[in-house]
Amino acid sequence: MRPLAPPAATRPRRLHPMTVAVGALRELLGLLAAGAAGLVVGGLSTAFYFALLGLAFGLLFHLAKWATFTYTLHDDRLELRRALLGRSMKTIPRERVRGVDVNAPLAHRLFGLAIVQIDAGSEGGDGELRAVSRAEAERLRALLMTGDDARPAADRQGSAVLARARPRWYLFAPLSGAYLLTPFALAGSLLGALYNLGDELGLIDDRRLSELGDDVAGWPRGVFVVFALVFLAAMPIASVVVFALFNWDFTLRSTGGGTAVAAERGLFTRRSVSLERRRIRGVELADNPLERAAGVVRLSALVTGLDDTAHRGRLLPASPRPVASAAASRVLGDRLPGPLIRHPPAARRRRIVRAAGPPLLLAALAVPAGRSWAVSLALAAALIAVPLGLDRYRQLGHATDGTRLTVRSGSLRRRQAVVEHRAVVAWRLRRTLFQRRLGLATLTVGVGAGEGAYPALDMGESDAVAFAHGITPEWIGPFLED
Repeated sequence: MRPLAPPAATRPRRLHPMTVAVGALRELLGLLAAGAAGLVVGGLSTAFYFALLGLAFGLLFHLAKWATFTYTLHDDRLELRRALLGRSMKTIPRERVRGVDVNAPLAHRLFGLAIVQIDAGSEGGDGELRAVSRAEAERLRALLMTGDDARPAADRQGSAVLARARPRWYLFAPLSGAYLLTPFALAGSLLGALYNLGDELGLIDDRRLSELGDDVAGWPRGVFVVFALVFLAAMPIASVVVFALFNWDFTLRSTGGGTAVAAERGLFTRRSVSLERRRIRGVELADNPLERAAGVVRLSALVTGLDDTAHRGRLLPASPRPVASAAASRVLGDRLPGPLIRHPPAARRRRIVRAAGPPLLLAALAVPAGRSWAVSLALAAALIAVPLGLDRYRQLGHATDGTRLTVRSGSLRRRQAVVEHRAVVAWRLRRTLFQRRLGLATLTVGVGAGEGAYPALDMGESDAVAFAHGITPEWIGPFLED
């Protein structure tokens, strides 16, 4: 008797046939470099045949990979089978899937393809499908994130827009040091590439480098001034360009009928990260003094078991605080807890001492050494540190609304974490010698998501205990005296 064929949904599938062309296109840059090397060594004919041989080998290799790889989506697992050199099978339990990313680099977008990356944590392992159609990528994401393929396609792909970046947000890029330093990174990469290329071709040696240095040193001072001004002017412009490339049309959507959220962004490489709502344990709002002055904040999700949370958990780039707060409320399903409770005045003294204390100690050590310049520099640093300490105190705060708690601290990098009560897995109450004398304590919230721990610095000792007891009374109650 002939066995019944498996249902269409569980039949083995191959990657899109155009994956061969995408793979060959990816190899073109390497082939061009190899052809250039052949041109230098053996002339035009050698370069042509060298590149042709490499192209033929690349096409055959990618064709073999395509023909020997299949994936099968079952009710409870995803199976990835390979049989190029040896047979292997990888199984990813669907219940372990924490996130599904759909990326579309430029080469894939030209052919209407996408890359599907499945994050199942350390227990389930990760999986990747290098080239499937956009429709297949969305189908897989809907199935793996919600397990339901019966809804209309519009419901599976996205049900509502929670927030969308505006073009004027790109102007916030210079407020972030990471984007502002882009010209230095680009200049360093370019100089490094030119040096390596010149060294390989024998165009650079110690004598020529010495001569170049002497020539540059002989330039008029005005040339260096102009160059420095041009470079400084290019810093904010380059930061805006890079910010736009990475965050172009940043869109935060509610998908799967509200069971997941997806953040999509990018100009040349379009990246979409999906997160299950049931695994989101809270959010984090972060900023620096420049962003704070402009009313700008960055929003991230705290997700259990998510790798690379700094990038994959990003819900919004630098954006106006009201927009980020509204988006956070939509993701969490309720408004953020607040207003924040200020910490005791003793915390202000401690923040100032911790900020100004180190430079004052350096000044005290420099006096016996007779280093007047070091004393002056340390005293100036201590003077500047006082406003920093005051600002650190102003940013301290905590609150709870019965469902979620929030703690905030930091100045140069201020972070406010909003965490669901059910996500708290531990408390840590820390009191140093100086804190005990001031009646203060640092309460750290242990969370099975995000960075794992978020401190509430310099709370009143009794306030810290009451805060933890109000959230998990069954944990703290046995340690309290009747």
